[in-house]
Amino acid sequence: MEEPISKKRVRLTLPGMDDVPVRRDVEFAEEAAFDLYGAGDAPKPAVILVPGYRDAGFEKFVGCRFRQMGQIVSLARLFAASGIVAVAGGNREPLADAHALVAYVRANAASLGIDPDRIAIWASSGNAPVAMSLLSRERLRCAAFFYPLLLDLEGSTHVADAAKQFLFANPEVRFADLPDDVPIFIARAGRDEVPHLLESLDAFIAAALARNFPITVVNHPAGPHAFDIDDDSETTRAIVRQMLAFVWSALA
Repeated sequence: MEEPISKKRVRLTLPGMDDVPVRRDVEFAEEAAFDLYGAGDAPKPAVILVPGYRDAGFEKFVGCRFRQMGQIVSLARLFAASGIVAVAGGNREPLADAHALVAYVRANAASLGIDPDRIAIWASSGNAPVAMSLLSRERLRCAAFFYPLLLDLEGSTHVADAAKQFLFANPEVRFADLPDDVPIFIARAGRDEVPHLLESLDAFIAAALARNFPITVVNHPAGPHAFDIDDDSETTRAIVRQMLAFVWSALA
């Protein structure tokens, strides 16, 4: 029997990842909380794992909240084992709460064990449009995306169409408003089965290169959508390791 998506973990393990300290249900807004992984007394760099769905809808669809997914829990533990505090978000209203979470983390950085000047974001799939809003409006050190639906360019409606189908938030973000000095990591699933995802992603990559963004693209030629939890291969593990190293380097 296939494991439910809510239980699937990232296909990489690191020593000590299951022993990192965790603070759960830290409230940052009305009906919104996050889980904190790997915090200690001294301030550390942090990465926010960005949700793009309302908690209630996501739980109805998947069977648990975003921050309770095996993928997110294991990824947060991987970051923490790498020396980066992980903030696994949750929300009632994805866009407003995502920006409120960044503001809360910065305002309470000392008590959370976070360096407020060294914050990154990570997002995947339909969570990515909300992360793009953070990238365009917040001061961040880097962003990492896995098989993302980012934004529509030049009259395309592929991301908007997917948002209507899968019910993720799709805030209006202009490509021109994205910073050209924030490193971006993109893990591309070469056999992504989500309709038009690769078309929209490749258009973004081309536009980013045309503007000479500091962008790193890693392609998994045989990778399906959600390959980090569904493809148990050395290629998958190498890409996850490369992403962790990328974020650590940008936050150093």
